Amino acid sequence: MSRRRNLAARAAATLALAIALAAPTFIAMPAHAAVATTKHNLSASGPGTRRATSETEICIFCHAPHNNAPAGQLWNRRLPSTTYTPYTSSTMKSALGQPNGASLLCLSCHDGTIALGDVLNRATTIDMAGGALSGNALLGINLTDDHPVSFVYDAALRAMRGELADPATLVKPSKVRLDASGRLQCTACHDPHDDTNGKFLVMPNIASALCVTCHVKNYWAGSDHRNSAQTWNGTGINPWPHTTAATVAANACESCHRPHTAGGARELLNYASEEANCYSCHNGNAAAKNVQAEFSKASAHDVGNYTGTHDPAEASLVTTPHVECVDCHNPHAAYATALPTLGGSAIPALPGSLTGVPGINIGGTAVNPATYEYEICFRCHSSTNSVTSRTARQIIQTDMRLELQTGSPSFHPVAGVGRNSTVPSLLSPWTTSSRVRCTDCHNNNAGPYSTGTGTTPSGTNPNGPHGSTNPQLLERQYNVGDPSTESAAAYALCYKCHNRNIFAVESTSTTTPGTFPFHYKHVVDKRTSCNVCHDPHGISSTQGNSTNNARLINFQTTVVTPSGGILRFIKNAGSGGSCQLICHGENHNPYRY
Repeated sequence: MSRRRNLAARAAATLALAIALAAPTFIAMPAHAAVATTKHNLSASGPGTRRATSETEICIFCHAPHNNAPAGQLWNRRLPSTTYTPYTSSTMKSALGQPNGASLLCLSCHDGTIALGDVLNRATTIDMAGGALSGNALLGINLTDDHPVSFVYDAALRAMRGELADPATLVKPSKVRLDASGRLQCTACHDPHDDTNGKFLVMPNIASALCVTCHVKNYWAGSDHRNSAQTWNGTGINPWPHTTAATVAANACESCHRPHTAGGARELLNYASEEANCYSCHNGNAAAKNVQAEFSKASAHDVGNYTGTHDPAEASLVTTPHVECVDCHNPHAAYATALPTLGGSAIPALPGSLTGVPGINIGGTAVNPATYEYEICFRCHSSTNSVTSRTARQIIQTDMRLELQTGSPSFHPVAGVGRNSTVPSLLSPWTTSSRVRCTDCHNNNAGPYSTGTGTTPSGTNPNGPHGSTNPQLLERQYNVGDPSTESAAAYALCYKCHNRNIFAVESTSTTTPGTFPFHYKHVVDKRTSCNVCHDPHGISSTQGNSTNNARLINFQTTVVTPSGGILRFIKNAGSGGSCQLICHGENHNPYRY
């Protein structure tokens, strides 16, 4: 063997040994010959569109046995001197600085500031064909849309952040590993020498196996986004444009998130518009029901009116008014359950779609997670964020939590069983022991329980208060104008639970306890809306009392005016009462019932 060939062989052996010794900073590497078949082979023999015009050496674009930079791995490139803008998030507990270690080496190509052919052991830059990096390979210097790197991942971080794997497990034999300093670098997920799994990933990411090696999300095991076998029907835009997986479960985290060049930098979402990440499946092209269409109805939770307002770290009580899908749904926890059972004496169970969401309980205390549906509603519909009533009333209260207090003079039984033990108008299966959900009244006008008595699902559209053609997101029609002609349709919402015959059939009987025999005279004869006398949520105990505001009495002041300066209802000790007021020109001064 000639001296020249001997020196070359020794140099090659030195390079191989040095790279092998340096492997703990990266990962355990396969045979380096594998690089030759990947895009990281930038030599003239490389398979990619970007390759040298004549340079034949493969490893030279990253490594050299001599004249290398003081960066480990016998590095053959200049280190970037730029200042990067790192990822940021309200849930981030690490103080991110500038990239270092293996991540900085990766960025010497992938930030686009140093030419691919600019290596240290060549006197001139290697000529390259195919142009500079572009697309997803070009991360740039703004890393806010990329997974954070170069931060210390230790037990303290895990304790502060939660939902993270034990850092002690991120060592060999785990394919996902921290570097020698306990930092998470690009090489925790990527092996630059092996593209067997695509995108140079250290392991396949089907069902987000790579993601969940570090991210241990609460509720994830039972969620639909982990388990659903739903596929894209081929209509419209592909909901998973950056993956090759075919089902929701196979895409898992990547159904919503993108680790690099994410469209929405916050939480690395696929799209900057929060709801667009949900619509990509929940437009009926992957999910079973088209929820997106519901938001275009006349009355809706207008998620499209807000962008960037919701914050995953925000308090349970929403102080900056907004509404996004994730204010009510936890995408890491939500799962489909059977339609709710209406009526009966059981406390309404929280559906799987609302699992793992914070709320405000009836006492005004933050709870996480919420136990009851109304606690999630109270996130916005309590305190100062409540929607103003469309009815001018004698007592004005926009805080739903105060109206529905179980200590209130009267209330619909949402947070507890109602005060009235005799309500003969109730339709089966409703009883005075039943509790109702907010969504028994506020729901899709074409939803499962939008017709009939509510005991048998009939509508085919999605369940939930996403949108309705009726005002106030009501499931059924409820006329509040005066006068209003009585019909089954005019008060369909009331007649879902209350027997229409009690109100729409004339009767003067006073023998049935708890009945009001003159409903017909008011509702049918005088065409007075139920809403004129009754406030459907309830009357706060801070404003009303059990004598004047029993039976949800809170008069509509555009119809009912004082008589002799007095406007009131007085509940008698028995089942009757009296009114002092003027209504439709008739002076009740007082009228006893």
